[in-house]
Amino acid sequence: MSAEQNYDKNKLKLSFGETLGILWPYMRDKVVEQLQCVWFVIAYMIFFQVFIIGLPIVYSLTIAIGIFIVILGLAFFMEGLRLGLMPLGDVLGSTLPRKKILGLPCIVSSLIFAFVLGAFATFAEPAIGVLKQAGAGVDPTRAPLLWTLLNTHSSTLVNSVGIGVGLAVLLGVLRFYKGWSLKPFIVVGVSLLTALTLYFQLGPHAEVLKVVLGLAWDCGAVTTGPVTVPLVLSLGIGVCRSVSSGDSNNMGFGVVTLASIFPILAVLTLSLVLHSKGDYYTGNNFSAENLEIAKIKVLEVKAAKESAAAQSSDFIPVTQEDLASYKNGEILPDSFVTQIKGGSPEIIEGKLHLKDAEIVYLRQPEGATAPDEIWKPGTDIGELFTNGLKFEVFYDDVTNGALEGALWAIIPLCTILLLVLILGLRQKPKYLGDLFVGIACAIAGMTLFNLGIGLGLTPLGDQLGANIVGAFNAIIPWEMNGMVQPLFNENTGKAVAIIFAFILGYGATLAEPALNALGSTVEQITVGAFKKNLLMQSVAIGVACGIATGVAKIAYGLELWYLLIPPYMLLIPITLISSEEFVNFGWDSAGVTTGPITVPLVLAMGLGIGTKTNAIDGFGILAMASVGPIITVLCVGLLVKKKPNVDATDIVSSETDVKEAA
Repeated sequence: MSAEQNYDKNKLKLSFGETLGILWPYMRDKVVEQLQCVWFVIAYMIFFQVFIIGLPIVYSLTIAIGIFIVILGLAFFMEGLRLGLMPLGDVLGSTLPRKKILGLPCIVSSLIFAFVLGAFATFAEPAIGVLKQAGAGVDPTRAPLLWTLLNTHSSTLVNSVGIGVGLAVLLGVLRFYKGWSLKPFIVVGVSLLTALTLYFQLGPHAEVLKVVLGLAWDCGAVTTGPVTVPLVLSLGIGVCRSVSSGDSNNMGFGVVTLASIFPILAVLTLSLVLHSKGDYYTGNNFSAENLEIAKIKVLEVKAAKESAAAQSSDFIPVTQEDLASYKNGEILPDSFVTQIKGGSPEIIEGKLHLKDAEIVYLRQPEGATAPDEIWKPGTDIGELFTNGLKFEVFYDDVTNGALEGALWAIIPLCTILLLVLILGLRQKPKYLGDLFVGIACAIAGMTLFNLGIGLGLTPLGDQLGANIVGAFNAIIPWEMNGMVQPLFNENTGKAVAIIFAFILGYGATLAEPALNALGSTVEQITVGAFKKNLLMQSVAIGVACGIATGVAKIAYGLELWYLLIPPYMLLIPITLISSEEFVNFGWDSAGVTTGPITVPLVLAMGLGIGTKTNAIDGFGILAMASVGPIITVLCVGLLVKKKPNVDATDIVSSETDVKEAA
């Protein structure tokens, strides 16, 4: 027997090349799968900039490498979710309704776990990192509360969004326990959002509050990404298997809808709290430290505008040779406009100190007198200058490393899931090897994804967003010198930009794998009455119209509430007269289609357009992209004859397909 075992062991030994030969087709298929999701979006954006706008792709090699890293990262990340996190969510969802934890009733422990899962899944969303970076282009003087949320209070913003998603998942699970309809939640949630939006826009403090509306509504799309959607669906389906009587036609669905609504409420609530406390730039109780950071940002915006204006004039920057006397750690003079990249700037006693920073250019304002002596570290250079000019300094913020961000996102989430399973439920995880491989893949994938976002997707979206304005405005192209004249007259150019956005939204949505799976589920539940292709086309057209409307909002300087309130008011009566299953599918379709590629690209593109059109912010496109498909799916659903009483077992099977694709 032992000899036979030894023989088997020797027989199963594989060389590295043989192992790679077995794994390579599988890995290749996973990479190709992600490539199929993103190729249209990337190719279309590059085609539009090069052949329509007529501008080259700046840093094209770096962007190409970044896009490849994103694709590779997504392949690892989605495989990690499939092997590690999703099975845990499914097991916990099935087990929690039947076992007590620490003597707590099953429903209480399930709701607590649902809240924690929703919150920590949000922290692990890749797009949250993009949201943190979105504040770099906001002018504190024009949008003090928005700048505060995205900069000095960015961690509080993310925590608030996480709490919002946690509450959404908690209520979603409670709904499954109680068998409640989704419709009352939608009506109450939308009505509350509408009232708050109108208060922010028309209330006594509208000038400060209304500028955060775009960010708040966009957060609803940012949080329903590749981590949150499959995990909450896993939990929801698991709970439904345990508590449902088997006659439900929407088992597991509806949580994504709530996870889109509650983050918006959370951000609006946080904005009201900060405003009431005066804890924002220009507010009465803004801390001295944060105020110094804001002042530097104000000067950054001023210097950036001056630099842009100088590119079209006779401005000549000082050469690097002229900067030989500068040393790391010196205090910059207050009579120079200076751009600093990298390093670790610090404010010490009201003055900006540099550490390992690179001075890119330096210009002496007219009338200022420079000293002859060499500037030494720690010297107050400002006292050596005449005219008493103010600081005009800006620098690039240093963000956390890709690996560090991935570890902080994945490890706490996995730790909580395992602790609840092992210590709370006294149950060992099955297939422990697969679990740890999945966690490792998720960490590696998010690390690569975060790195690729910074190298490829964000620069590409920002670049195209900034350059597309050249269709109707004279601009200085992204990271280039010299002014270019508009390609078309103003109205034609804006129409071109809107058409571009429509095609981008349509193609990107059809490429989403979760939409394909959702289409199969709807076709099965309606017994073929609502065809898969019809649903996919309905969602794609809705997203396309939404993104196009969002670009029109920025291009024409429209108020967001004009575009958001009417469609949501229209959705309330449509929701009330629609069947329960179509309400679930229709409202969830908005969250399913906001994928990890679409969100960073569209967010960066909107911010780029906003910068070049001198808009206060570039938010709102994702918000419009979310409401569009809800309208189209529900309206088409009203025209389709549905057949009830479908076997719930088939529904759960189909919903599992959606979960895995999401």
